[in-house]
Amino acid sequence: MQKRGFFLTHAAISAHFAQNSKDFVVEEVPLYEACGSGDHIFVRIRKKGLSTWEALSAFSERIGVKNRDIGYAGLKDKQAMTAQTISMPAKYEQALAGFDHPNIKILEIARHRNKLKMGHLKGNRFFVRLKKVSATDAGKLESAIKAVADAGMPNFFGFQRFGIEGDNYKTARAFLDGETRIRGHKMQRFLLNALQSERFNAWLNKRLTISHLAHSFDWGAIATELDIDRAEAKAIKDQTGFFRILGGDLMCHYPHGKLYFAEDLARESERFVAKDAVPTGLLSGHKTMSATGFAGKVEAEFFEDIPASGDRRYAWVFPQELHGKYVQSEGHFELSFYLPKGSYATALIEELIHDELTMEKRQEAL
Repeated sequence: MQKRGFFLTHAAISAHFAQNSKDFVVEEVPLYEACGSGDHIFVRIRKKGLSTWEALSAFSERIGVKNRDIGYAGLKDKQAMTAQTISMPAKYEQALAGFDHPNIKILEIARHRNKLKMGHLKGNRFFVRLKKVSATDAGKLESAIKAVADAGMPNFFGFQRFGIEGDNYKTARAFLDGETRIRGHKMQRFLLNALQSERFNAWLNKRLTISHLAHSFDWGAIATELDIDRAEAKAIKDQTGFFRILGGDLMCHYPHGKLYFAEDLARESERFVAKDAVPTGLLSGHKTMSATGFAGKVEAEFFEDIPASGDRRYAWVFPQELHGKYVQSEGHFELSFYLPKGSYATALIEELIHDELTMEKRQEAL
């Protein structure tokens, strides 16, 4: 996997990030609240040291509910303290009174009409503690936080998407090439999703390169480097936001809305800077729209014929409630922020420290 690019340009910051229940806390923000009546119950839980799947299995083993009857809106990290809502048929409400697990606490139970489904969440709130941060680097982090709070950040998939070794997408490609077998549709889908994510990240890296080029050079140099006509190069150069909109980009109103094609780049750049609309990137697969024009040409470089449902994903997101606090006596820098669903806290951390959270770095932090 290629090294990821960055929006910010400061030097790398030395900081240790360890995923554990003290230094990494996630709180799911629901898309809607339980209505108070119905044939299902929403169960708000707090867990630590367990994946969402392991938590669901714990409920299945202790109260007899089948895994397929438990709904959830998103998967939460194992190495963290996380709060999320799950659902199950209301007939299990009484059995929950006797539920006991050392790493799961039931916070709230409420009735609702329907089962929770994947994606039925608004976003997540995070608390992250970075360690071994010097006073000098704390000042750099504070500047980086201000920049991201003002302008947003590239919406990379985090390292969690690619497995412990970071190479799940390679296994998926070997499977598509007939070089290996993968048993089970769930595992096939999991690995193919990793390949979709790798292709998206590679495309986003390319778009960051184009944006840095547009930020640093005149439109004549841009036209030559990108092999486009001068009028299009000038329309790219004249934009005010860092992330440049390209002709034919598939835009989407933010934080949700309909897709539409970018035609007037100056107008779309204004919408982007105002956080009203964002370009989207392709998750390769079936049944999805593709960009056109120069944006489509760039996108095509990273397309892969993947036998899975395709989609569009925001290229850029705008973290909210982003705050930092330096605890100098401990050498800790504490972060709190909100991200929309599908965005990764680890991608934000990497942008702030201007370095990748490689497996070696994560192991050193433990």
